[in-house]
Amino acid sequence: MPRSAAERLVSLDAFRGFAIAGMVLVNNAGDWEHVYRQLDHAEWNGWTFTDWVFPFFLFVCGVAMVISLERRRAAGEGRAAVVRQLARRAAIIFAIGLVLNLIPAFDLATVRIPGVLQRIALCIVIAAPIVVYGDWRRQAGWIVALLAAYTGLMLFVPVPDAQGQVAAGVLEPGRDVGAFVDRMVLGGHLWSRTKTWDPEGLVSTLPAVCSLLFGALAGRWLGAAGTPARKTVGMLLAGLACLGLGALLDVVLMPINKNLWTTSYCIFMTGWAPLLFAAFFWLIDGSGSPALRDRSRRLLQPFTIYGMNALFIFALSGLVARLLLMVRFAQEGGGTVSLKALLYAPLKALPLAPVDASLLYAILFNAAMFALAWWMWRKRWFVTV
Repeated sequence: MPRSAAERLVSLDAFRGFAIAGMVLVNNAGDWEHVYRQLDHAEWNGWTFTDWVFPFFLFVCGVAMVISLERRRAAGEGRAAVVRQLARRAAIIFAIGLVLNLIPAFDLATVRIPGVLQRIALCIVIAAPIVVYGDWRRQAGWIVALLAAYTGLMLFVPVPDAQGQVAAGVLEPGRDVGAFVDRMVLGGHLWSRTKTWDPEGLVSTLPAVCSLLFGALAGRWLGAAGTPARKTVGMLLAGLACLGLGALLDVVLMPINKNLWTTSYCIFMTGWAPLLFAAFFWLIDGSGSPALRDRSRRLLQPFTIYGMNALFIFALSGLVARLLLMVRFAQEGGGTVSLKALLYAPLKALPLAPVDASLLYAILFNAAMFALAWWMWRKRWFVTV
């Protein structure tokens, strides 16, 4: 469906594209035994570049939700209609994520129900009425309430772990409240690598919703009266404040942990998001220098192109990655080899360190996805749900 670029906040598309490009890069290593530390999630506590990208995308969802809401209200749409439309969108996103999880086994009895797209969908469903019916004060109140409820559950509610040992506040793999709830509700439908807990589980979706709501607050700020310079400075100051608070909470309350989406992780990553987005906003949309805006738009255009078909590219990249593992060829000595292994073999043969060959594969995979995104952009084909 064609869409006028003039109707969009170009810096938001570019920042969204940055997040999706990061997701595609870190999700498609050539060899998972050889990955640069910053291109893989922190093993448990702590954070890396990889732990940036998911909260960034939720932050973008929040900004976009407010902009879309204001546009629809100006067109005369009622609030209930907007909430219903967002719920339909979330249902489609959830279904796409679930279908991707069915590949390659297609086994409904063991399919993983949680996932990245499923979490995005749940966050949209929960946040939509808060954003649509509430002003910025109510949104801020919901953030405080959700983070307080999540913190209380995680630190003070005793639950049994997978071995039956009961304890409260144990933030270790499979021993927290979220893991207990996931085992009770989702049973055998958790991530196959962990089995007793899921990094996109139900309880940790609550603070993930707050990551989206923080983005909605940024969207409200962008729509308020004031100069672009004032809005940029406001986002920078808010980002620095959240970084400081998140770092403090990491020490005194809960460690920064993406798998649990801890309160400190939510706030700390929210600190990074407006800092980077403020830079995109000033360079592309806010600067008083037309020459700077023009140069920035050209320089950052690859991210903008990615961002205009973000969910489609992310879902397609997941599908392609699975198909590369599914398609197999017989070997002369017996057995089979995947199409991914065949494509990766020439890169492994290069005079590169294994970690660099693995990174080169991820870069080339990302380049292939960008080529498709660029072709769609040239055709003015934008896939929306």
